[in-house]
Amino acid sequence: MKSAEIRDAFLKFFESKGHTIVPSGSLIPGNDPTLLFTNAGMVPFKDVFLGDEKRPYSRAVSSQRCVRAGGKHNDLENVGYTARHHTFFEMLGNFSFGDYFKRDAILFAWEFLTASHSLNIPTEKLWVTIYAEDDEAFDIWHKEVGLAPDRIIRIGDNKGGKYNSDNFWAMGDTGPCGPSSEIFYDHGPDVAGGLPGTPEEDGDRYIEIWNLVFMQFNRMADGTLKNLPKPSVDTGMGLERISAVMQHVHSNYEIDLFQALLKAAAEVTGCDDIANQSLRVIADHIRSCAFLIIDGVLPSNEGRGYVLRRIMRRAIRHGNKLGQQQPFFHKLVSALASEMGNAYPELKAKSPQIAKAILAEEEQFAKTLDKGLGVLEAALENLTGATIDGETVFTLYDTYGFPVDLTADIARERGLQLDMAGYESAMEAQRQRARAAGSFKVDYSASLQLEGQTQFTGYGALAGSGKVVALLKGGESVTELKAGDEAVIVLEQTPFYAESGGQVGDTGKLRANGVVFEVTDCTKQGGHHLHIGQLVQGQVKVGDSVTGEVDAEIRQATALNHSATHLLHAALRKILGEHVTQKGSLVDAERMRFDFSHPEAVKPAQLKAIEQLVNAQVRLNSEVKTDVCDMEAAKTKGALALFGEKYGDSVRVLTMGEGFSVELCGGTHVNRTGEIGLFRIVAETGIASGVRRIEAVTGAAALAQVEHQTDLIVNLASLLKTGADQVQEKAEQLLQSHKTLEKELATAKAKLASLASGDLVSKAVEVQGIKVLAVQLEGVDSKSLRDTADQLKNKLGTAAVLLAAVDGDKVALVASVTKDATAKIKAGDIMRHAAGKLGGKGGGRPDMAQGGGTDVAALPDMLAGMPDWIAQQMGS
Repeated sequence: MKSAEIRDAFLKFFESKGHTIVPSGSLIPGNDPTLLFTNAGMVPFKDVFLGDEKRPYSRAVSSQRCVRAGGKHNDLENVGYTARHHTFFEMLGNFSFGDYFKRDAILFAWEFLTASHSLNIPTEKLWVTIYAEDDEAFDIWHKEVGLAPDRIIRIGDNKGGKYNSDNFWAMGDTGPCGPSSEIFYDHGPDVAGGLPGTPEEDGDRYIEIWNLVFMQFNRMADGTLKNLPKPSVDTGMGLERISAVMQHVHSNYEIDLFQALLKAAAEVTGCDDIANQSLRVIADHIRSCAFLIIDGVLPSNEGRGYVLRRIMRRAIRHGNKLGQQQPFFHKLVSALASEMGNAYPELKAKSPQIAKAILAEEEQFAKTLDKGLGVLEAALENLTGATIDGETVFTLYDTYGFPVDLTADIARERGLQLDMAGYESAMEAQRQRARAAGSFKVDYSASLQLEGQTQFTGYGALAGSGKVVALLKGGESVTELKAGDEAVIVLEQTPFYAESGGQVGDTGKLRANGVVFEVTDCTKQGGHHLHIGQLVQGQVKVGDSVTGEVDAEIRQATALNHSATHLLHAALRKILGEHVTQKGSLVDAERMRFDFSHPEAVKPAQLKAIEQLVNAQVRLNSEVKTDVCDMEAAKTKGALALFGEKYGDSVRVLTMGEGFSVELCGGTHVNRTGEIGLFRIVAETGIASGVRRIEAVTGAAALAQVEHQTDLIVNLASLLKTGADQVQEKAEQLLQSHKTLEKELATAKAKLASLASGDLVSKAVEVQGIKVLAVQLEGVDSKSLRDTADQLKNKLGTAAVLLAAVDGDKVALVASVTKDATAKIKAGDIMRHAAGKLGGKGGGRPDMAQGGGTDVAALPDMLAGMPDWIAQQMGS
């Protein structure tokens, strides 16, 4: 069976068992700061398992796209070197939310794997493991499925503590957990390896193909387990692994899907060996890169974008290793779309944008790859021992954009190691961006254990009463607050909007008789609104009733900016093209920030047109219409979904300007577009490769910005002694005059350099047939140093020149060597020695190098000693 057929068979099998087929969720977990990427099939259902979200079904089945290349689950360094590690994979899974439990989960799995109407795998090829204390699972496998006891392997606490086992699953240190049962396939005695639980278990003979997790307990902060009121089931079976079984191969890279990608990779790189490990890396990485781009990630230097950049550059480097010097990686997008486009239509639809984003990264990396490899090769030439020093690893990352794992990859090929302690020390000042995944942590013991959710009443009113259902102080649940306490209050219903979808949370007050609670922020956890602030007066207890009063002025100013983001989004798509999609936003009372996909800076004329289009919609003063409907109806209306937002089964569709803008949004907005008053773009910048940012203001803030700019023009006119309408003309005249003076100054410096070079020729010293000149020049800049060096080489013939210029406490250096002398001495070597003597650094080509230092006092001795040093280098 082909991979696509197995995926389809799995979904249809469980659909026949009453499961709802749920499409793959995004690789970016919605509203979940605990994960860098979706790394398992259960991630889109996490809130359901935690009880924070309800779905209209209690049984689900999916084929979930997953990435493991950052954070806790990082398989990147193993990809290409093992048979089953991938950065991207598909997880087939069936789920029960308080419906069926162990018996049905086991029987469903066994039927799908072994029944003649399904995969028809011989039963003698299958083994299972269970948690050592799970007698219930043992009885089902033995008495109902019919497995012999010796084919059911009990795995105990093999990870250093109670319930720390390969067969005991946990969502975190606290929270839902339970035993699991894994199904293994036996590839036969011709393959090395032993049964699970034996010393030989890491071999390839017995391969885990399916894991059935039984969420049975809730682990408390003290480690005790309590039975969940509604036990659930979460299973996962890697599509690639089961495909290898069904296609009778031992490596995932031998399945039909990968074979097609390997052939395509071989074609674009010119490699004839289809089994080459570098081709495996490339074939794997195109999948994760393409699907991450589909889900809104673009290469950058932080967070998810940094991980994507690491994956891309690793693939590009392996292509370079195969001899491909030209951009090639982007060409694999079409091959991937051919293999997976039927299952994921968005892959076909967005192929041009994916290829464009990858090509841009290839071109950017190409500029630094050769230099970086040169630095690494130079370090390896001088290496003593088997460890590359941390400073070199850091320089490769910081200066040449080499991810550490890329350097590690090259080191592995040479049988070397990295000095990671030294690297971390050098990286300390900048390591935060490279360790963004390290901040994705959560303590489930801090989660609110509350039923239901807070009812939001703030769409129609800015005040309203609500019952206190929980109080948190210092992260701990309490029953009472006293004046002065900084705390969190959770209400049964509230008019306060909780931060979501880019809109900040409301501020205001909670009041009762003798009680005032200042709300400084409102956030959301699960379905509950958390009112964060300080009790200024009185006492509050759980069960009390309070009246919430939202700060109306701030809410209205925020609403103006939020509504403007919708109009801006629509205007961007109309002016720049339909490829524009939202990548993030921040909306508060002061201004709005909107991030969107676009491959280049927005031109001034385009910005003007965008601003005019938004203001035209403002002047129309059309009604802002809100419809609440299901997702399918929203799609029919043409609604756009916002980046990073999680939507339930019932959604709010916001329409502005008779269909000008139609988006899904749960935020607060104006009633009519005219309330925005005025829209003004403040700035347009790039924040990542292929991602732009527009900052803008509305209403009173926009008017203030216009007044400020008017004042600037009036003041500038006064300084230039001209009228306000002639400021531009006067400024252009001054700029032209400045350029003319600069040219005259440059000409004068060139003449001085030429005169100086004539005087300096006589100071050159001949060393083994090469004229060596090392001198300091007065009153010149770096460009003049280069010009003078070129003139000196022309006059000296075969020569090596080092020139220095002092500016305050800094020394600028230029080294230049004629082409016919570079075989004996290189400018880069001269520069590294000279700059090092002055406490600095530098480098460059064999014929030209630049650098500098700070030890001005050491300059005379360094210059005087240069001929002897060059003689020693040529002698060696």
